[in-house]
Amino acid sequence: MRKLDKPSSITMTRRRLAAALCAALALAACSKGDPGGGAGNGDSAAGDYEVLELRYQGFSGVVSVPELAEDLGYLAPIKLSYVGNTISGPQDIQTVVTGDTDFGQAFNGAVIKLITAGAPLRAVVGGYGIDEKRWSGFYVTENSPIKAARDLIGKKVAMNTLGAHHELMLKEYLSRQGLTSAEIAQVTLVVLPPVSAEQALRQGQVDVAVLGDILRDKALERGGVRALFSDHELFGKLTAGSYVLSKRFLKESPNSARKFVEAVARAIEWARGTPREEVVARLQRIIERRGRNEDASVVKYWTSLGVAGKGGLLSAGEYQIWIDWLVKDGELKAGQIKAEDLFTNELNPFAATQVQ
Repeated sequence: MRKLDKPSSITMTRRRLAAALCAALALAACSKGDPGGGAGNGDSAAGDYEVLELRYQGFSGVVSVPELAEDLGYLAPIKLSYVGNTISGPQDIQTVVTGDTDFGQAFNGAVIKLITAGAPLRAVVGGYGIDEKRWSGFYVTENSPIKAARDLIGKKVAMNTLGAHHELMLKEYLSRQGLTSAEIAQVTLVVLPPVSAEQALRQGQVDVAVLGDILRDKALERGGVRALFSDHELFGKLTAGSYVLSKRFLKESPNSARKFVEAVARAIEWARGTPREEVVARLQRIIERRGRNEDASVVKYWTSLGVAGKGGLLSAGEYQIWIDWLVKDGELKAGQIKAEDLFTNELNPFAATQVQ
């Protein structure tokens, strides 16, 4: 039998270096980092995440929370991949169902209806809301004869999409003012892009137009319009819309899903705690740099994301409001779905700070 040669000192050193390198790589692959620490600062290796690119739809002239999170470096090493614009929350989350995008955002009422219809989605973090700074008003011209809810019978109301936030707000207002279902059905809803609503109102193409935060303030600056009512007057402060992921994505890409939620949560808190002028300046730079041939001037009217929960934490009450309304409106059956089945806070790093 041939006697094995004793390894040289150089060979032993190489083996030790290789073993140390393997151990270091294994440790890096296993360590996910603290949600608010290394991983959140973009220090985690790309190998930590199942997906390194998230496809999404944008809104013209608007910076979404994920876009802000990416610009702040909270999403790294994951990057966003823009596939086009949308003006509709329901359409945005439908593309998540079809697999054309990886995440989407919609009004919570629209999220409820789609999930109840069988869509395999789960809301994971708040995206926008209503507060004293960020709200949508239903506006008429200064000389309009419309003064009260009953005056809307037979009139045209412009909004960005049907079956979402503004339609439910309008019906809630009319219902509270005593109109019957038959009378409410006589109010005509007209779908228009938000940026076109003010012009349509001033030209008399519609009788009422929904104008939200930035577009609202821009219209008020020009004058000649007045508010009939607002969603803030109806419901006060609450998170009204959420970002959703598919159940498949949550199962197959749990680390990437957690990173997405963490990044959005941190961006929400950055916007909440940063001087308004600094936030506005950053949003303007993002729009200018992305080169989508859009108007960045409206961003100067930005005031708030309106998200109620810290870091976009979601609550059952924010969904129960709309479940109850949809039951009352006949679109859902009582007990058909539970609020707790619609969302999760498990991926949000701020969940640990939530009072039990």
